[in-house]
Formats: sequence, C-alpha cells, structure tokens
Amino acid sequence: MIAIACNCSGYKLKEEIKKYLEEKNISYKDFGTFDEKTLDDPEALKEACKCIQNKKCESGIFISGSGFGMAMFANKFKGIRSVDCFNEDGAKRAKAHYNANVLALPAEFINIDTAINIIRAWIGTEVLGGRYSERLEVIEEIENINMK
Repeated sequence: MIAIACNCSGYKLKEEIKKYLEEKNISYKDFGTFDEKTLDDPEALKEACKCIQNKKCESGIFISGSGFGMAMFANKFKGIRSVDCFNEDGAKRAKAHYNANVLALPAEFINIDTAINIIRAWIGTEVLGGRYSERLEVIEEIENINMK
C-alpha cells in the first residue's frame, strides 16, 4: 500500500494521482489534505510517515509546490528515504541506487503526465544489490546512531 499525502499546493495533483492508482489497482491510503485550504507540510505527513515506519504502508508519494519541504520533513523519520523527483530518470536512480521509499513530487513544476511517468518508473524499478546494498547499510548505520 502507498501512503499518499499533500499540502494545499499539491491537492489537485494528488487527486489526479489517486485516479491513476485506482485505474492500475494500486492500493493507497490518503492522509490528506482533503481540500485546497492552507496546510503546513508537517500536518499532512506525520501519520503517513508513521504508516511507512510501521510497515502498514510500503512506500509514499508526497506532493507539494516544490516537493522540497516534503522530502526534508519525511527524511526526519527513521527508515524513510525520500527524494524530490522532477523526472523519470531521477526516480529510477533513486529507487535502484538508494531504495527510495518516498517520492516527493513538485506540483508547481510538473504536470499529471510527468507525475504518472515518474511514479510508473519508480514503481517499476528494482533495487540494485552489490555496492548499492552497502550504501543502504551505511545509511541505516547513520540512522541508528543519529535517530534515537
């Protein structure tokens, strides 16, 4: 299941992404926001990040104007590896090299077609082993030391 969340800037794109996920029978849980009223990023993301941490959701798609705040906030949660993605290649590399489990999408910089292509690329990419697994181990070590 994918945790999906947004702030007010990402609401319209989130609703379009949900339609795509439904068409593809990809399960998701919507953590809000549920309209275009002003909402700070942390309010929209806390429960979504906890869902991923608790393994009730496998991954997340977080949407805001730039995606920057979403990625930064999400990365404060142990076990979350969020990247701000503007294109398919970035999504593929983030997943393959770092097992990125959260996409932060910039609603003010991409359209729905680009968002779907990014999501499709991210979902369809396998995590690489070898030196990339070693990188993930280093990330986990750093988290264990710094995120108590």
